[in-house]
Amino acid sequence: MRKANGIVMDNPDKPDYHTPASFRIIVLLETVSKILERLSALRLAAAARYLGLLHPNQCGSLAGLGCFDAVATLTHEVRLLQGASFKVSTLFLDVKGGFDNVCVNKLASILAKGVVSAYLVAWIKSFLSGRQCCVIFQGAPKVFCPVAVGTPQGSPISPLLVVLYIASLRPTSPQVWRFHRSMTSPSRSA
Repeated sequence: MRKANGIVMDNPDKPDYHTPASFRIIVLLETVSKILERLSALRLAAAARYLGLLHPNQCGSLAGLGCFDAVATLTHEVRLLQGASFKVSTLFLDVKGGFDNVCVNKLASILAKGVVSAYLVAWIKSFLSGRQCCVIFQGAPKVFCPVAVGTPQGSPISPLLVVLYIASLRPTSPQVWRFHRSMTSPSRSA
């Protein structure tokens, strides 16, 4: 389950196909592995929510939550703050190469500091370590090469691992949090 085949595909709308950036690699993963990864993703997501490793408004990469939930949450927060005469702005980030740049040891450290069970941290380290990929294209020898960094795209657990890896990048505004706490505290509603 640590070996995968990568199929080289042309990136559409590229003017020139003489550079590596003109292509993308689609990695084909084992079905049995995907089932185990999905079960581990569900377990890790529950633990991450319970331990506070994910922001309460995190929607992507979690079962049962998607784009609609993210838009509804953002709309609610913006209207709540505007109703209290706050000026509101939003920053969206696209983390380019997020899947390709996850460091196994740093991710394990983040999870261990977050008090994720040692068993689950060890499974994730094992899952991301010792991976190999064979890039398949016309005329290439079938040789497996080690993959030292990153999470496999297409794996059910990879999006969640990336979200946990970059969770500390999420900025918070002290004014917003003070306001949000005062609006949701039990003493305010009494």
